[in-house]
Amino acid sequence: MIKIDRTIIFPFALCGCETWLLALKEERRLRVFENRVLRRIIAPTWDEVTEEWKKLHNEELNDVYSSPNSIRMIKSRRMRWEWHVTRMEERRVEYRGLVGKPEGRRPHGRPRRRWEDNIKMDLHKMVWWDMDWIDVA
Repeated sequence: MIKIDRTIIFPFALCGCETWLLALKEERRLRVFENRVLRRIIAPTWDEVTEEWKKLHNEELNDVYSSPNSIRMIKSRRMRWEWHVTRMEERRVEYRGLVGKPEGRRPHGRPRRRWEDNIKMDLHKMVWWDMDWIDVA
């Protein structure tokens, strides 16, 4: 059953994740979804001491099923996509969208986090904070 999770459910849930702008709220939702799927697959166990059915806690789920973290997987895919886009020709729409500066007026309030900002944060967490992200790609 776990093979079904990694071959069907997981790729379907992460379709197009290379361009996602993940906030902490979305990261938390993804972890909850992943743990729910694993709890469905790995059924509750019978505890002979308390004579009750016991659901597995998150740490126990991670011990039973050691798989790559979905958030880490998304960040690595995002870094791979960023590397791919930076090598594209300048006339491509993806490259112009990544490097170009939009024209016009901005809405009021705090600016929304951009895809480029997420890449910089990922590189900062990987201790490559002193390098330019385009140079790293």
